Amino acid sequence: MSQPSLRERRRATATREIVEAAEQQIAEVGPATLSLRAVARALGMTVQALYHYFPNRDALLTVLVTKAYDDLADAVQAAVDTAADDPADPDLPRLVIAAEGYRSWAIAHPERFQLLYGTPLRGYEAPAEGPTTRATRRMGTLFERELFGGFTKAQLAAADTPPLSAPLRAYLEQLPPSGLGALPPPATALFMSAWGRLHGLVVLEVFGHTSFLGDHQAEIFRLSVRSLLDDIRGRIPAA
Repeated sequence: MSQPSLRERRRATATREIVEAAEQQIAEVGPATLSLRAVARALGMTVQALYHYFPNRDALLTVLVTKAYDDLADAVQAAVDTAADDPADPDLPRLVIAAEGYRSWAIAHPERFQLLYGTPLRGYEAPAEGPTTRATRRMGTLFERELFGGFTKAQLAAADTPPLSAPLRAYLEQLPPSGLGALPPPATALFMSAWGRLHGLVVLEVFGHTSFLGDHQAEIFRLSVRSLLDDIRGRIPAA
């Protein structure tokens, strides 16, 4: 395999520096005010020179969103891979560990979390079936594995959920198998319910709505995720 040329290496270095400068700007002023001109100024280059690497703001945003999703997924995976036994809770489920990895990354990177889950950026539209879609599916796969690992498809199809309407069931059945379409409709409904509860707690904390709990936010989060896990798995019949 041939080595990258000097020109390719320089382009890769410049691209990386632009992305890092954009992430720094987001950390300082939030994603809504991301400016190519300000990024270029921080690097000592003209905005015209920056256009050689990113032709417009959307192209840069797509890279930033994809990288944020990947970094978040890496943090979740690392939390599960490196989890040590908690002496206070030796039977801590892997889903709770994954959820706490998700929460920790969001708290450490609130502006990048806002880039992913905050107010949609005016005028930006992620490319259909592009890198951002693949990155979000990776995140979903991680949590799907920890939520439903060990259950058969027949068990998931027999999960106890409120009756699904015929249009909803038909819609869920035609979802692409590369995403949640690999799950039976009842399991998809359970997954979305669990995701909404887990993610909602993190959003409330990152945006400051649970600050009245002080240092007890982590404990409340763990209790809540364990509760939702017990609820979801209690709806899935034994093999």
